[in-house]
Amino acid sequence: MDEPIELFCNYLLIDKKYSHNTIESYRRDLVKIDAYINKDVKDIDENDIKKYLKYLTNSNESKKTIARNISALRSYYKFLMIEKIVTTNPMENIELPKLNKSLPKVLDEDEVEKLLDINLTDAFSYRNKAMLELMYATGLRVSELVNLKIHDIDFDMAIVRTMGKGSKERIIPIGEYALEYLKIYLCDYRGSMLKREYNDYLFLNNHGKAITRQGFFKILKKIAEEKGIKKDLSPHTLRHSFSTHLLNHGADLRSIQELLGHSDISTTQIYTHVSNQQLRDSYDEFHPHSGE
Repeated sequence: MDEPIELFCNYLLIDKKYSHNTIESYRRDLVKIDAYINKDVKDIDENDIKKYLKYLTNSNESKKTIARNISALRSYYKFLMIEKIVTTNPMENIELPKLNKSLPKVLDEDEVEKLLDINLTDAFSYRNKAMLELMYATGLRVSELVNLKIHDIDFDMAIVRTMGKGSKERIIPIGEYALEYLKIYLCDYRGSMLKREYNDYLFLNNHGKAITRQGFFKILKKIAEEKGIKKDLSPHTLRHSFSTHLLNHGADLRSIQELLGHSDISTTQIYTHVSNQQLRDSYDEFHPHSGE
């Protein structure tokens, strides 16, 4: 199965133009399935797939993880059928589990202000300030943030260019506040963070290399703890907060869709539910006849 997996991954890279992270996610899932079933890909049938999915369920894997594995297998077998590597598709009757839709976690505007109120003392604190301001100002995915190069920021036009999912470029405006701290970080501090080797990544770690997704997550969690923010935060929380706050202040859904790089507006519509829930919470808390 190893060779078909590599062929499939090459197909995702060259033909589908999927991101490196997405391809690696597919690869990891398929390699695990291969190790568990331990059969030639041509001999795998529906019962083998069902046994693996039952194994995942008994291992207390979440419905989301199981759904991701099924999606990976569906795409994989569709490819194998096209390439005539297999003649039957064992995924034809396999259904996705019903997922419980949960609203994304967001910070309120006061919590964002707390998070961004960083004590600026050195290169790392100015880098952190610039990163968080840019994330909140643009709604970038963390993968997009850590892959930014210096030339992706256009200070004259006040925009950032980024390659999103499916290798689609999008251009996002940057507010004056985020732009100001980006300039300070770039002009006064980034140079001192470089080590022996030069690179043009925008945000650097303490080794002078591009900051990683995990590195950014640790920084975010640490700052949130210092600020007394109790919510369970992830880098995506800033993206969700960006979208929800835009909606709260009157931005239209289509514009938010473009800024986020969603191919389908139904993905963006989740933020209307977040906004409505916040409205309900505010009503329950502050209206004298709310019944509270």
